[in-house]
Amino acid sequence: MITHDLRVIADAILDKKGQDVISIDLRPVGSAIADYFVICNATSTTAVSAIADNIIKEAKEQLGMKPLRTQGQENNFWVILDYGHIVIHIFLTEYREFYRLEDLWADAPRKTYKYRKPAAKKKEDVLPEE
Repeated sequence: MITHDLRVIADAILDKKGQDVISIDLRPVGSAIADYFVICNATSTTAVSAIADNIIKEAKEQLGMKPLRTQGQENNFWVILDYGHIVIHIFLTEYREFYRLEDLWADAPRKTYKYRKPAAKKKEDVLPEE
């Protein structure tokens, strides 16, 4: 189910125009921090905030998860959402380029996420107009 959790988080990021979304599997490198990091960036503090808010909303609605801790929402340069097994890092683009967090975990397996078009509604899902 962890792949489903990661996909829900990635989709929440991509829905708000997050960029360069990756997950890093920290389990093979023996990290005690979390099982996975999800990392992305955005071009403005407004976008960073919107991404964080959307992740919190979608994780609660779709996965029943609330963050254990959050950090960085006072300035939105680098927001961290800690769900225990998954820690999400949302960077302002220049901060991601400066800190290069994923380089610290270069040996860990990673996955890149791309935007998926929402599924088309089936004819029977659409209510007829009255």
